Amino acid sequence: MTPDIRTSSLQKTPLLHLLKTTEVTTMCSISLRKHIRWLPDEASEPTSTIVVTSPQRRYVDLRIYRPENSEKTWTGQEVSRLEWGIAGTSSSWLRDDGKGGQIRHSQWNHWIDSRTTEPENATDEGDMFPQPDGTTLETGSMVNPATGRETAYEELWLDVDPTATSISEVKVVVLQVETENGYRGSVVRLGQYCQGILREGELITAERWEWKKEDGWKRTIRMGDGVLPCERALDDGFAVTRGEAVEVGERTWKVVEVSEEQPRL
Repeated sequence: MTPDIRTSSLQKTPLLHLLKTTEVTTMCSISLRKHIRWLPDEASEPTSTIVVTSPQRRYVDLRIYRPENSEKTWTGQEVSRLEWGIAGTSSSWLRDDGKGGQIRHSQWNHWIDSRTTEPENATDEGDMFPQPDGTTLETGSMVNPATGRETAYEELWLDVDPTATSISEVKVVVLQVETENGYRGSVVRLGQYCQGILREGELITAERWEWKKEDGWKRTIRMGDGVLPCERALDDGFAVTRGEAVEVGERTWKVVEVSEEQPRL
């Protein structure tokens, strides 16, 4: 899935350069997938896959099919281009490798899942192996959507540094919504990336926003007809506290995490 438990690239950068009063810890990450391999096939990357994980380990994972014969991400509206969209929480621990050593093992709990209306039954896990070039190889077993069969896989991940945008610290905002009729949404903004996913029955909405110094914020992915509060989260002047309600369209979203909070142990 995504190696959120790896040593974050934040450790490579002096903390005071990134943050003033906030404390974004090494549990946050922006993970870009380089390829997936369904064994014994060759590795490939048919999608643009990015996972944004907050310091308190809330994540949004969006995997968007690329246009055929193109390395560029696709910015259109058709939800059919969404290979998989997930939101939830992650955790990790060391386990014995059976050879006297230990392996870092990660688990991702699903709260929203574009493939099922019962996301709690879709938890997945993987082992993490740091590579000499700074990437991380994840190995495990899950259902191959092309075959519908449980298959051993490998995913190669690269972390990028969370960076500040128009203010001096790395901004973290996580908003969520849930209603009794199964309406669930989650938005995670970490530094220069923001992703959101919303599910109401069979209807899916997903967005990805990316910030670059020369261009500012741009929405690079938009799918579905729902309303997500991504643009609110992008505003560095959006001053909110945990537990605060934010009205978005006809729904009330809740701020569940902001930059100033300490991570869960």
